[in-house]
Amino acid sequence: MRERFKKILIWPWQIYVLLVFLPLVTIWTVVMATLVIIYAKLSSPQKSAKVLAPIWAKGCVFLTPVWVSVEGREQLDPSKAYVVVSNHQSQYDILLLYGWIGLPLKWIMKKEVRKIPAIGVANEKIGNIFIDRSQPELAQKTINSAVSDLGAGVGLMFFPEGTRSDDGQLLEFKKGAFRIAIEQQLEILPVTVAGTRDILPNHSLLMFPGRMKLRLHQPLAVDNLMLADIPALIEKSRLAIASGLEK
Repeated sequence: MRERFKKILIWPWQIYVLLVFLPLVTIWTVVMATLVIIYAKLSSPQKSAKVLAPIWAKGCVFLTPVWVSVEGREQLDPSKAYVVVSNHQSQYDILLLYGWIGLPLKWIMKKEVRKIPAIGVANEKIGNIFIDRSQPELAQKTINSAVSDLGAGVGLMFFPEGTRSDDGQLLEFKKGAFRIAIEQQLEILPVTVAGTRDILPNHSLLMFPGRMKLRLHQPLAVDNLMLADIPALIEKSRLAIASGLEK
């Protein structure tokens, strides 16, 4: 039924997207980025990320509009830091995670994002990590330095697939997040996002309202694990994330 309505209404809905959603989201993003910069200076980057980043994300989702449900947030221990790994289907994954995961996130971003007016500075102020992908060794040192000062109750965010999935099926996981988790002795928090691809598919600019769901799974301990255990850790994470997609 939803697909039938979507097929009929998706093109008329783009009038709202162009005339209302995009202008309001642009203004909202600039305003929130400015507040993030100010709040981070007056308080702390972590508090700014915890308080203002979710407000920004929820505002964008409200304007879309999207209905959200969350499961498993009781899995979080505020005294711990996590390496968060999630499947990746849409740009809306970022809004869903920022708005509803329940802990401040640090993202690893390519250095070019830093040059975006307001947004780049705001991301720097809340502690997101900028790396030069053309220099892997330097990028790894930057990440290790940031992770060593992560603090309790914070998530270091990764999309281990490395890119968005076109059909929603899980792609092969890269090893970086799991290597960091073992080297820094941080638990892995597998997270499933679902429904985001129906709102804004990969390689598409056509948005449509819908529902999306976030499911947090049981954290995976890395105590006594070595780098040789990465494949097994990846498989456990994949199975947990996949179980959320099946449900």
